[in-house]
Amino acid sequence: MRTLILVAGLGAFAAVGAVAGVIGAYYYVAPSLPQAETIRDIPLQIPLRIFSRDGRLISEIGERRRVLVRYEDVPPHVVEAFIAAEDRRFFEHPGIDYRGVIRALFQWLTSGNVESGGSTLTQQLARSYFLNLDQTLDRKFKEASLAVRIENEFSKEQIMELFLNKMFFGQRAYGVAAAAQVFFNKDLQDISIAEAATLAGVLPAPSRYNPVRSATNAVNRRNYVLRRMRTLHFIDEAEYEEAMATPMVSHLYGAAVELHADYVAEIVRRDMLKRYGEDTYTAGYQVVTTLDSRLQSAATYALRNGLLEFTRRRGYRGPIKQIEVSEELLASEFVDWPQAILDDLDQYAPGGLRVALVTRLNEDNSATIVLSNGRQDSLPWQGLGWAKPYIDGMSTGPKPEAVGDVLSVGDLIFIMPTTAGTWALAQVPEAQSAVVSLDPADGAISSLAGGFDFVTSKFNRVTQAYRQPGSSFKPFIYSAALEQGNTAATVIEDSPVVIRSSELEADWRPLNYTGRFYGPTRLREALTKSLNLVTVRLLLYGTGVGNAVTHIARFGFGDAALPRNGSLALGAGNATPLDMAQGYAVLANGGFAVKPYIIDSIFGPEGEILYRAEPLIACRECEIDDDKLRTSDTPAMTLEEMADVAMDYRPDVNTAPELYAGINAAPRAISAQNAFLIQDMMRDVVTRGTGRRAMVLGRTDLSGKTGTSNDRRDAWFGGFNADLVAVTWVGYDEDRDLGPGEEGSRTALPVWIEFMRVALKGVPNHVMPMPAGILNRKINRETGCPASAGDRNTMFEYFREGHVPVCDDAESLPDLFNNPGNSSSLDPEKEEEEAEPLF
Repeated sequence: MRTLILVAGLGAFAAVGAVAGVIGAYYYVAPSLPQAETIRDIPLQIPLRIFSRDGRLISEIGERRRVLVRYEDVPPHVVEAFIAAEDRRFFEHPGIDYRGVIRALFQWLTSGNVESGGSTLTQQLARSYFLNLDQTLDRKFKEASLAVRIENEFSKEQIMELFLNKMFFGQRAYGVAAAAQVFFNKDLQDISIAEAATLAGVLPAPSRYNPVRSATNAVNRRNYVLRRMRTLHFIDEAEYEEAMATPMVSHLYGAAVELHADYVAEIVRRDMLKRYGEDTYTAGYQVVTTLDSRLQSAATYALRNGLLEFTRRRGYRGPIKQIEVSEELLASEFVDWPQAILDDLDQYAPGGLRVALVTRLNEDNSATIVLSNGRQDSLPWQGLGWAKPYIDGMSTGPKPEAVGDVLSVGDLIFIMPTTAGTWALAQVPEAQSAVVSLDPADGAISSLAGGFDFVTSKFNRVTQAYRQPGSSFKPFIYSAALEQGNTAATVIEDSPVVIRSSELEADWRPLNYTGRFYGPTRLREALTKSLNLVTVRLLLYGTGVGNAVTHIARFGFGDAALPRNGSLALGAGNATPLDMAQGYAVLANGGFAVKPYIIDSIFGPEGEILYRAEPLIACRECEIDDDKLRTSDTPAMTLEEMADVAMDYRPDVNTAPELYAGINAAPRAISAQNAFLIQDMMRDVVTRGTGRRAMVLGRTDLSGKTGTSNDRRDAWFGGFNADLVAVTWVGYDEDRDLGPGEEGSRTALPVWIEFMRVALKGVPNHVMPMPAGILNRKINRETGCPASAGDRNTMFEYFREGHVPVCDDAESLPDLFNNPGNSSSLDPEKEEEEAEPLF
């Protein structure tokens, strides 16, 4: 009995001592511990996220992938999986589980080390935020003390939310929502019980238990969590059996990208880095761009499709490589194939192409192929017949007649899907392309594709490729000419001209694309047919190089695009596709100098607005007219007057200045009349000139211009209506010849057409309304003079007020240069599709 009392006394003394020791230890470490509420102030590392203007995720950039989630948005079975795996008494204990504390204390007393200890979720959260992973009693005391503080500061639901957003799951995934995307390519709300158990099972050792690293280990851990969930009655027997039978997915998924615009993401990344430094990657910034997801997808498709069509015309360069394929290999299971072959099949395929291995040539001229996933398929002759042998980029071999002329067993090839649901032979284009579109009202870039594939080439040809725009530059020359008093009916002699300049190495003798001369030609016809000699004479003798440079600079072009000599007429300077789009936007919006921009807004991690674009707006109503300006003496409209104009009344800054007080109005680059006339002349380019292929779109509101630079090194097409400007370019980065017959109308225009087919689908025709100060007069087609009575060879032409020509003798042709020799009549039926520089 006395022994029992002694033991009980010693036990009580030990218990009191233990309690006193714990309390003493708490007060010993407490001063060095942070306050629990500081968790609210510690930012989680959240990557930069970039979106289109309609909310589609473009990119997620940062070392840590994290998607924040609120507790109320977490499915119950996800919470239960983590409770079952990590802390069954989470909703009951005060932050520490006494059983785990006793176990850790016993280990320390018996071995001097703490090998394991039942840390609660709250303790793990405290350790993750404030402490290291040292297995020492000191760290355990600090961890427990912080856990108590956290429990006193936060509710259980808040603690669970912090835990699920903070913890590391492997493969750069931080937080359970990011882990769901990385391992299962799903939003957290959509994961199953088996997937929730997999994620909960990862936490003790993410590098060992994540399914990408080891599917076997992940299955073992998942099954353990499922058993715990069943024991705790979180799931019933049927759910348990179904989850246990679920195959483990061992695949690493990227960010849940909804819109592919890598070139835009890189523009944004660089801009953000200048603004915020390295915090760009961790501070949780969200950037909304001006991209329209529908137009961006159309731009990417049009660019890739156009380049693939171009590379077909240049000939088939052969397979990626040749692999030895034996009957023994074909008879074996795909998973047992040599790793080198599997790696070859699994290599990166640029531009949405696929890699395949030819395993058989068939009598029907098809080929049997195996894809990277082991699936066997057929490559029909319809997808092979194009493959004339490549020779040198300028010529090809004969058209193939059988599959054996193109392929051999063991060829590792690129293939592409077709609209018919079959495959076609493909190859990675050596040429490159660029597509950019913008809203002429404010310069917002609605689509941008800077090359065939960002992974293989990060050079952004929309913003970084300075190339000769060729004849696509001519509208700016003609705009400058109108400013100097010329008209669309001005007649210029299309005949040989020799230019001598100190800036040129030798005498320059420009030619028309056809090599022919067409005699006296009205400016409208010259632009429609893209006649070089008329344009050169117009610049040198009808406009002046200095006047033209001053005028064209207002469109936004820099010095690189504006050589101070006659070659300016034919676009011999250097400009990017974005430069050209900006210039065309001035023509499309009626003459206002808008500036392209791509970042619409920037938000902080809490959704607070940090930046909002304030673009220049093309605003006709914002222009002050002293004759119309309302003053205090101006009488107000009567009710009857309001009723008469109610349907058509559009107040402007002169009649209602208060409506336009906050608008950031763009300055004028050219007059509305100048812009209208160039638009109208460019509309003829589309309806009956070098851009007439665009008539396939069935629209009447499109203006445009083709362009081909020296030696066919660059092919361009730029076009617009009042709502959208788009420019396409095709060329080699090495600045070499595209090949025979490759010019703006054949090479770049089809890309533009394919883009506009989608961009303008369901959009009504929209042209700039005719401004005040424009007259429509009947003229003689040959002389450009006002038509006389009885004249039958006539047409209507637009003029600015005060610029209708006055001719002394409408029957005679003006002989401006006294050198009409070697000319021939302009025959539209015999005119080539392009008329571009050859100098």
